[in-house]
Amino acid sequence: MAAVQVASSLLGGSPREAPRELPRELGAGFRRLSARLCALRPDDSSSYRTEIHLLLDQLISENYSEGGGVAPEDVSTLLVQTCRLVPLNQNHLVSKVSQLMHHLLNTLQVIVDEQNLDFLLAYTTSALQQCSCWTHVQVLQALAALVYGNGSKCQKYLPDLLGKSGLLVKLSDLTQPDPEVRRAAVHCMANLCLSVPGQPYLEEPYQNICFQAFLTTLQSPKSSDMDDITFCMLLQNALKGIQSLLNGGKMKLTQTEELGALLAVLKKSMFHGLPGINIEMPTVLYPTPLPQYDGRPPARSQLSEPGASRPAMNKKKKSKIKPKKMQQGEEEEEEESSGEREAALASSLGRASLHEGGGVRPPSPLGVQGLPFEGGGAAGKDRVPSPFGPSAWKRLSSSESDYSDAEGGMQSKMRSYQAKVRQGALACLLSTVKSIEKKVLYGYWSAFVSDTPELGSPQSVSLTTLTLKDPSPKTRACALQVLSAILEGSKQFLSVAEDTSDHRRAFTPFSVMIASSIRELHRCLLLALVAESSSQTLTQIIKCLANLVSNSPYNRLKLSLLTKVWNQIKPYIRHKDVNVRVSSLTLLGAVVSTHAPLPEVQLLLQQPCSSGLSNSNSATPHLCHPDGWRKAPAGPCLEEASLGSPAGSSEPCWLIRLCISTVVLPREGCCAGVDAGCAAGSTHVPSPMRLEALQVLAHLARGYFSVTQVYLMELGEVVCKCMGEVDPSVQLHGAKLLEELGMGIIQQYKSDSPLAPSQRVPVTLVALFWTAVLDGPLPRALQSSEHPTLQASACDALSSILPDAFSSLPSDWQILCVTVLLGLNDSRNRLVKAAASRALGVYVLFPCLRQDVIFVADTANAILMSLQDKSLNVRAKAAWSLGNLTDTLIVNMDTPDPSFQEEFSGLLLLNMLRSAIEASRDKDKVKSNAVRALGNLLHFLQPSHIEKPRFAEIVEESIQALVSAVLTEAAMKVRWNACYAMGNAFKNPALPLGTAPWTSQAYNALTSVVTSCKNFKVRIRSAAALSLPGRRERYGSADQFAQIWRALVTALQRSEDTADFLEFKYSASLRTQICQALIHLLSLASAPDLPCIKETLELNGDMVQPYILQFLKSGAEGDDSGAPHGQQERDQMVRTALEHVSSVQDLPGDTAKRAIEGFLQDTLTIYFDSVRC
Repeated sequence: MAAVQVASSLLGGSPREAPRELPRELGAGFRRLSARLCALRPDDSSSYRTEIHLLLDQLISENYSEGGGVAPEDVSTLLVQTCRLVPLNQNHLVSKVSQLMHHLLNTLQVIVDEQNLDFLLAYTTSALQQCSCWTHVQVLQALAALVYGNGSKCQKYLPDLLGKSGLLVKLSDLTQPDPEVRRAAVHCMANLCLSVPGQPYLEEPYQNICFQAFLTTLQSPKSSDMDDITFCMLLQNALKGIQSLLNGGKMKLTQTEELGALLAVLKKSMFHGLPGINIEMPTVLYPTPLPQYDGRPPARSQLSEPGASRPAMNKKKKSKIKPKKMQQGEEEEEEESSGEREAALASSLGRASLHEGGGVRPPSPLGVQGLPFEGGGAAGKDRVPSPFGPSAWKRLSSSESDYSDAEGGMQSKMRSYQAKVRQGALACLLSTVKSIEKKVLYGYWSAFVSDTPELGSPQSVSLTTLTLKDPSPKTRACALQVLSAILEGSKQFLSVAEDTSDHRRAFTPFSVMIASSIRELHRCLLLALVAESSSQTLTQIIKCLANLVSNSPYNRLKLSLLTKVWNQIKPYIRHKDVNVRVSSLTLLGAVVSTHAPLPEVQLLLQQPCSSGLSNSNSATPHLCHPDGWRKAPAGPCLEEASLGSPAGSSEPCWLIRLCISTVVLPREGCCAGVDAGCAAGSTHVPSPMRLEALQVLAHLARGYFSVTQVYLMELGEVVCKCMGEVDPSVQLHGAKLLEELGMGIIQQYKSDSPLAPSQRVPVTLVALFWTAVLDGPLPRALQSSEHPTLQASACDALSSILPDAFSSLPSDWQILCVTVLLGLNDSRNRLVKAAASRALGVYVLFPCLRQDVIFVADTANAILMSLQDKSLNVRAKAAWSLGNLTDTLIVNMDTPDPSFQEEFSGLLLLNMLRSAIEASRDKDKVKSNAVRALGNLLHFLQPSHIEKPRFAEIVEESIQALVSAVLTEAAMKVRWNACYAMGNAFKNPALPLGTAPWTSQAYNALTSVVTSCKNFKVRIRSAAALSLPGRRERYGSADQFAQIWRALVTALQRSEDTADFLEFKYSASLRTQICQALIHLLSLASAPDLPCIKETLELNGDMVQPYILQFLKSGAEGDDSGAPHGQQERDQMVRTALEHVSSVQDLPGDTAKRAIEGFLQDTLTIYFDSVRC
């Protein structure tokens, strides 16, 4: 009911306090007065009216501040009885009844029940129609209190209130002569639009009527007969109404004119009353990336001048006041003097030093408040309330009585109301940003994000103007939250930015304009960072910087942006406020995770610990010693790490040392007294700090493992300490760090790693690391069934062990790992089961395990069981593991020892085929790996298997499943895998390809895809599959061969036909693969096949020959088809085809052989002539 307080000043002051001489039972006065009122009977005498007046005055003046002892139903009963006692022809009494209704409902926070609501609505509506105009303000206040939270129950009265000639529509119109009546009517409409979860929204026609009324109110200038405070309250109510429509009513702004008009008026309102800023906006903003306004003279105030960041309003320096708990309707609105802000800016950093700024990126947009898993925790939620939270509109409804001359007088009161308008506009803008699609939002990017520091036009003032110039910390925080919402998810939009080279053109490219916006955002946010004194707003600045870094393409921008952010944020990791420290760590984690690895960040990580700290110390007076975290004596691991630190530096990576000390060391005394987030008796820093530090370490392990590997053993100790703690969130983050460290080691040992063997972590050290971890709390975490999320993370961590290191572990540890994973695969928790299935799929590829028939068979049975699970996630992980297991079967086929194939159970193979066929009919996430497994299994089948009737049947079902996957309109990954699987099956010489009935189905599917699939990578893979059979008889009859040949020629002809421009980059690879397939078919063709080949060459030879010449000259770079890349290898393919055709015994009177020979000879002649030239 706090929203009703907006009009409470009209009651002539706050309620008088009851006498406090004698304590009495709560609510006794209300019940006594209520009983007297209910005992009255309607009368027309003067004494009756006097009694009513007296009772109403006493009820209004009763002290309800504690709100106890008064039941909501008693309030509703009293109000109904009062309305029955007061006829509508008694204007004065109606006015007092309305005051009482508003006062009780507002003060006691009562939502009237539906039955009484109907009677009271009828009374107030009739009062508006019958009573004198001077009562309308009080009646409208009462009506606003009634409909608050009851909008869905007022359907019966909506035509009278919001219809074409409805009461509220007329009273809120611009033609309404009384400004207070107009404001109260808009307030009623706003409360009607307020929706309650679980109740129906306002119907769309009424939503549109209210929206237009609110929009018109915001667009209209202040009338001459309206005072400034009433005008501010009018704007607040209109903004509240629009926000309610967007939030609860889920109103969609689909019309460009409608959205543009709203954005235009919101931009104007968000600068309402801001000293030094007075802009004129067009009626509608139109989406465009280019400036809409020019020709306006620039204002004197320049955003790039730090000294002008606040207009001079009050040069007297205010004493710092500790924040106190705000009561309902009050507001902690600290307006800082411009002198303090200017001094902070001037002393912290000069104009030139931050002209280009810098920014930082968080691991997630949740920032501080996303804990426990994103670093915010309870401290973050309790200490950084959202400016747009549930209480935001309550604070917008303060009574005039909240202010006095001693608190600042009328000027201070006026500034406060203007600030609330700006906050309301920003809250409404935030709702608008969240309610429209990103692609629509970014059409208005330039209206709210400036790309130039110049002021003076609506285009140049932006959200960053408020962050630098608004005297209210709350308004600055609101602007930052809106800016964060705009930046969130903007990575694709900002990815076009580029300013790595100087652009000297007659026009400014869009990419340069976006890059300029990014630079300006960095500059302004860093200026705001060093000038801010409010901890809550400071946290919002850092979170906004984090969002900016999350989405900025630093690989396409000039260097130094990240360096400036890095150096400016370092001191804040020792700030007195825990939320600032947490968000600072989030920001540092963002820097090391954006586009990692970046050379600029690599250099920053190697800086000395003290580098960059002196620039901003003046902005953070509450810092501890910047190197305080290094006071603890370094252990042996640290000494060893320092000797081997990167780039030969004798100094360790300060960020890693900071994070380790934050996680494991006791908190220091200088910060211990200011951490509200610390648990009583806790010896560590607040949990959010520790979790964020663990996340930063995980980001470093993922993006900059070359720096992190120096601390491998020490980080192993950190992991063991964290996983051995009681707090599940710390355990979880410890397991995640372990997984990232394991994956970093695996990346070093990949075949395509550019790292020299001498720079890798030695296998012996990796084995020692994992031995220490397995000897620690990891096994206990794996068996922690009361924390399934921790179990799942521990499974993921266990799957990140280096295969070579696993084979070096003692056999006891190997057995433990395998046994635990097989056991967890039976877990009832689907999250754990999925993680265990995936881990088994990793282990089955280990060289030391893949030839163990018993382990492979046990893993296969476990995976087949998981494939039957009800959870899609479990089935998807199991299908992936089944694909890996069948990869192991193929690898084992190439070993000289045939014992594995002989010992592997045929019955298990049959079950695997059946399960894979069934999985190929599942969702795409399962299907893509199921078809991969089918291809491997068909490749693995031995002649002894295929001879059995039950296998012949399952082989046909498998081929049909692959054919279905190739032809279906599923995800392209599924079709690609199906084509690959088909080719894999063709490699098995034991399969009756060419003679089996399913041969034509398989080839028809591949030829259909190679000629018509929209995705060129799928076409490439199908052409590769068509070129795999090594003998002519495996292609089937002459008609089948001819069909394949014609399809490949048609596919070559269509190799540039696509509606998707992105597919063109694969067209060269497609032509290479098709040419290879055609030459392969020529090298196998028999005499009956030659006439068809001759016919197609006569028709399309002029098209085919240039492509074959291109294939001979260059092949295709980067294709994944397995096509030969060597020039001699390609020459030899054509020569082999020519020799084969020449050796074919042609049919009598047939000239096809000679024609084909001539085509190939001409092609080779042209090729060799071009090579010699």
